Amino acid sequence: MATKSLVLVHGWGGSYHDTWQAPGIDQIFADTGCDVVGIDLLGHGTADKPHDPDSYADLPGYLLDALPSAPSVVVAFSLGALTALRAALREPQRFAGLVLAGIGDGVFEPHKPEETARLIAGIEGTAPADDNIARLFGQYAHQEGNDVAALTAILKRPPATRLVTDELSALACPVLVCIGDKDFAGPADVLASAFPDGRLEVLPRTDHFATPGSFAFIDAVLRFLESRILGQP
Repeated sequence: MATKSLVLVHGWGGSYHDTWQAPGIDQIFADTGCDVVGIDLLGHGTADKPHDPDSYADLPGYLLDALPSAPSVVVAFSLGALTALRAALREPQRFAGLVLAGIGDGVFEPHKPEETARLIAGIEGTAPADDNIARLFGQYAHQEGNDVAALTAILKRPPATRLVTDELSALACPVLVCIGDKDFAGPADVLASAFPDGRLEVLPRTDHFATPGSFAFIDAVLRFLESRILGQP
């Protein structure tokens, strides 16, 4: 049986190293026998960091260019999960499986400029003191090694067309949707049920930013790999 590639994609403000490698999560997944591949999205980690929002108009295309040539299992979080979903809808044959963490039914809602402005206010330090989500985004943006201008440009990128549930029926690979029970991106019931082979895992006592390192998340991914991916031709 050929070794399966397991691609790990971080969220906004993260990187492969910070999200998956430094905590040792990549090694846990590698112990399943998969060939683990880490990808830094444009504007993050070791990738280029342009400051023009238009440079980020096609993050799914960027991810597709970075994927291994053979069909891969992709485990992705937040911005990475939304990017991976759109990439999979564009080229479903490139995906042997998909884990979407930290996104929910909001992917079917239209773009909300006021939400973008709210997060940018958090980055710029002008958000209201009681807006904890905006303040958390600000803290993530200003982590050591981040390019704040690039991360702001990502938020300002041209909005993509709104997803509809019918589109997801074309994605035949197994899909696991993981959402924390305290994640502002939840719920994710509609998202998970829109896939022909989709399932939902609600992570107990888990907020958005804690998701990748959550024991419940790691366990859910391992069970998904064992039951739906490994051993399959």
